Amino acid sequence: MKEQPDLKLLSTFLAVVEHGSMAAAAAALGYVPSAVSQHVAALERDLGVELLVRRPGSRLILTSAGRSLARAAADLFEATARFRDAADGIARREVAELRVGAYPSAVSHLFPGVLSALRPRERGVRVRLIIVETHAGLPRVRSGDLDLLIAYRYLPEDPPVSSAELSLTSLGHERLVLVAGPQPGGRPLALEDCLDREWTSGPAHSPDRRLLHRWAGELGIAPEVTLETEDLHSMLAMIRAGLAVGWIPASLIDGERGDEAVQRVMLPPGSAPLSREVLAVSRPGTRPPVADELVALLTRALRGVRA
Repeated sequence: MKEQPDLKLLSTFLAVVEHGSMAAAAAALGYVPSAVSQHVAALERDLGVELLVRRPGSRLILTSAGRSLARAAADLFEATARFRDAADGIARREVAELRVGAYPSAVSHLFPGVLSALRPRERGVRVRLIIVETHAGLPRVRSGDLDLLIAYRYLPEDPPVSSAELSLTSLGHERLVLVAGPQPGGRPLALEDCLDREWTSGPAHSPDRRLLHRWAGELGIAPEVTLETEDLHSMLAMIRAGLAVGWIPASLIDGERGDEAVQRVMLPPGSAPLSREVLAVSRPGTRPPVADELVALLTRALRGVRA
């Protein structure tokens, strides 16, 4: 066994553990599957133990040694991230590159105007923007791979939550709007008109699906979700085509005009509006001034979204 672990091999192994297959890990890392397989094999040779049970056509299974190594490697990378944070705190607070992860609709509807206002390149800072959903971005913040994550949560009990590893700043709440396809003559559409239609939402047990069920339960209705997708842009396209009814974040429909605009559904009197909270997530004590400016601009942009 080598005296020092090969961090590149360990990183590849952790990606395989996280994604459950060589192919999925390769896609996440930007490698070819054979390279991932070679990295894992090299790590097994260095350690002299089998880490994964490989069975064609089935999910990889960790051996006891593999489980132990995965825990130890995760601790190692988190410790490395903490060391990097400490070093950054001692050094100058300015950075040459800010790695920011954000969910897709924030990238498409909030970031263009915000980055234009920030103009990071003119200040010698490069913002590396990575599209990533909240659940996938949180481990990348903990490991130090992301400096800042723009995340969301539909329900207050959902992650992310503040901890010794994560610092949260709320940017505000984005209103959700119940919409359907354009109606002939633009006639008003009430909720009772939509109860027999097909609905679209995220997969079962996803945050937005659980919020939908909670809202429906409070009203005593049972909308039938037949079009499931995690992609809000696909969801909105299906609604525009008249195939479904669904809750859409206001930033995606703000400013829509003309025949392609969706129809807002009138809710019963006293029905509480729905929203999702938008948050900036980072490791405690590591946010440089340019990140604070970015957060302030995103907060202002979110407030400017018309519900």
